[in-house]
Amino acid sequence: MFISPHNIMSTSTSPHFLLQAVLEGFVDGILVLTDQQEIHYTNTTAKQLCLQLNPKADILPEIIWQACEALVESRDLYPNQPIVLESEVESAAVNLRIRVQWLQLDAVDRPCILVRLQDQNQAAQGLAIGEAQTWKLSPRETEVWLRRRASASRKQIAIALYIAEDTVKKHLKNIQIKRQVYIDMQDCRGKHSISSFKVPCSV
Repeated sequence: MFISPHNIMSTSTSPHFLLQAVLEGFVDGILVLTDQQEIHYTNTTAKQLCLQLNPKADILPEIIWQACEALVESRDLYPNQPIVLESEVESAAVNLRIRVQWLQLDAVDRPCILVRLQDQNQAAQGLAIGEAQTWKLSPRETEVWLRRRASASRKQIAIALYIAEDTVKKHLKNIQIKRQVYIDMQDCRGKHSISSFKVPCSV
C-alpha cells in the first residue's frame, strides 16, 4: 500500500531515464504498480492527485486500487485480450477519470498495472483555453468561458468575477456569436476547397 521511494527509472545512468523525464512531463498522473499493490513508480502529478483523494501520503487511495482489482479479475475472463478499464470518481477535492491496463516490464517479476489519472477539471480548463484562443475571445470573455466550461452557473460566474449576472449573460452571448462565426468560416473554407470554382462564402 505504501508509495515506495524505490523507482525502476531513478537515475540518469538508467536506460529508462528519458522515459522517466517524459512521464514526469505528463499532465496526467501516472502510476506503475504490481497486482500485489507494490508501487514502482509515480510521477509528480499522480502523487498530488492521490493526496487529494487521501491525505495520508504513503497510502494508495482505495478507489484507485478498486479499478486495479477489476483489471486483475478480468484477466481470467479475457486472458489474451488487451483490456483498458475506466472509472470516474468525483469528490469535493477532485474529479478524476481513472484508466488501468496491463504493462509488461522486464525489470519486474510480477505483472504490472499502468494507471493513468486524468483531472477532469484541468482537462476542461485546457479545452476552454484552446477554445478561447481559437474563437479570439477577449480576456474577460475568456475568464467567463473558463468558469462556464467548469459547469459554473451564471450566478456563480458573476460572484467569482464581481460582475452583474446580466453582464455574464452578455459575455456568454458574445462568446456564442464568436464561436458561430468561427464555425461558419470553417464551413465556408471546407466548401470552397471542395468546389473552388464556386463563389466563396461570406460571413
